Amino acid sequence: MSATENNDFAREVEQNIRKKYRKKIWCKFTKAINTYELVKEGDRIAVCISGGKDSMLMAKLFQELKHHNQIPFELKFIVMDPGYMPANRQLIEDNARKLDIPIEVFESDIFDVTVNVEKNPCYLCARMRRGYLYAKAKELGCNKIALGHHYDDVIETILMGMLYSGQIQTMMPKLHSTNFEGMELIRPMYLIREDDIKAWRDYHELEFLRCACRFTESVGFDNDESDEETNQKESESKRLETKRLIAHMKKNNPFVEANIFKSVENVNLSTVIEYKKDGVKYSFLDGYDG
Repeated sequence: MSATENNDFAREVEQNIRKKYRKKIWCKFTKAINTYELVKEGDRIAVCISGGKDSMLMAKLFQELKHHNQIPFELKFIVMDPGYMPANRQLIEDNARKLDIPIEVFESDIFDVTVNVEKNPCYLCARMRRGYLYAKAKELGCNKIALGHHYDDVIETILMGMLYSGQIQTMMPKLHSTNFEGMELIRPMYLIREDDIKAWRDYHELEFLRCACRFTESVGFDNDESDEETNQKESESKRLETKRLIAHMKKNNPFVEANIFKSVENVNLSTVIEYKKDGVKYSFLDGYDG
């Protein structure tokens, strides 16, 4: 696309966010912002872009929020290159130009470090990514980083914790950093459904990076076809198993996803045997005879 065509395309995307996808995407984005108090006056937010559909949409939503919001705040759009193949990095940069997102790319050696790790390389990669993003955001004078986790990520995390870890926990809409003083993580896509993000992507005929780590060594487009191919090639992950379990349960109970989400909003501590708060364990027996 030429510069003019890119500009016209970006304006169309912005208009559709406000109109065509107002109810399913824009209103849920602003609801999360307001409900969980994710953006405050004077914030300087580093919008972390991985190159996938979720983070790219999040960047456009933040641009719209800044354009229409009366609360003054600043944005930085950062992309960490952990060692992408040239074609994968080019895809991210091309999409940023097409969507008129002024990204700042910085490099790290994460792929070099994790490629030979046999046990939980994805976990280590995610932890290292988070650290690099916090450090870069702080360097840029930001007090928050924004990640593109969505509603489906949240309910899958809740169910995974129960089924595989024996605990009730969730992916929080915001967190204070324990390693970077004064920094906070926010998840403004918290209430947006993945199917609606896919619908937005497909309507605009966009192709985003899906996964480009050294374990795949290929350009991965984030569309339904490549997802299916990847699912056949990769081993059954816990998250994929959980995703399929939720889809199966939804056939008989269309409210199952909402109920999973609400389960961590409606915790009745008087019916819980034990729970932890700030690292301290409490038991129902503590005050049972009192």
